[in-house]
Amino acid sequence: MVQGKEARVLELVVHHIGNGAEESVFNDYSAVLNGDEEQAFLRRFFLKPFALVAQTLEFDPGEGRKGNPLQALCRKIEGGDELVGHSIGIAKLLEKATREQDQRGGDVFIVKFTDVEVAGQAYEALGMYKFEDKEVFLESKARNAQIAMRLRRGLGSRRPDLACLVVFTGDDPTLFVIDDPARTEHWRNGFIHARPKKDHVNSTRNVLEMTKSFITQQLPHDYEIPKADQIDLLNRSVQYFKDNTEFDRGSFAREVFESDEVVESFQRFGDRYQEERALDLEDGFTISADAVKRQARVFKSVLKLDKNFHIYIHGDRNKIERGVDEQGRKFYKIYYEQEL
Repeated sequence: MVQGKEARVLELVVHHIGNGAEESVFNDYSAVLNGDEEQAFLRRFFLKPFALVAQTLEFDPGEGRKGNPLQALCRKIEGGDELVGHSIGIAKLLEKATREQDQRGGDVFIVKFTDVEVAGQAYEALGMYKFEDKEVFLESKARNAQIAMRLRRGLGSRRPDLACLVVFTGDDPTLFVIDDPARTEHWRNGFIHARPKKDHVNSTRNVLEMTKSFITQQLPHDYEIPKADQIDLLNRSVQYFKDNTEFDRGSFAREVFESDEVVESFQRFGDRYQEERALDLEDGFTISADAVKRQARVFKSVLKLDKNFHIYIHGDRNKIERGVDEQGRKFYKIYYEQEL
């Protein structure tokens, strides 16, 4: 989704957020690193962690608040205001959320980018990264025909504990967030105030997740359906998204499930699914190829038999037969044309 191969870091500021008795430290200057080696490191360090983030978010102005303060600061930076002063404002918002929710302190980087690529288009962007721990590394220096070594602490290969990339994609910036379920309340809700964005990326992801739930949970409850048939339906679902650029709920259901009875069951399940999760699943939208690629990874196509065999099913379901022999032993019979 996020590509940083051609991006450049224009400027960055680091602050330290304290907690408890530890005081915060707010920097009053920024760093500009223009060397090729420096830029390559910064791209890898700050943008690569977002490469596998599939969900898109947006700022939530909320109710009972006078706008979203973080969104307002990001807008000012996008508009050309100097980074340092507004980065302090961002750090103080995080300090407040950290103390209110008794979270760990750490170093916070505020980074301004240009030419960050999302869906084939280049945009300006602003990144916010929180590192709560530093890694230990060994430094060696040759001096006067001897090599001196010492252990130091810093950052280099660690993934940020929490991060948010604000990509300025027009009137409504697109947000990509790194957190974990235990920290969502602090980072996503307490600091950023973000909500899922209503776009084709989330529409694609949500429909694929709903379809997977229907095939693996609802269908086995309603019908006696072999595991191999479930895998076949999962493969056909993903293939529809790979073969088409536009999603149509009716044609998708008919092409994948075929049976009118199962199609109706799928439609009813979809209505319940979005009601229970407060989602708005559109009947038609442009398919996001990036979302399909990432979501397809969780569509398991492995048939596990006892603890002895794993059968990977990627193609023609008609080449697999299931049965029971005269001694009551279950079996699968597989037809193939070539042993590779």
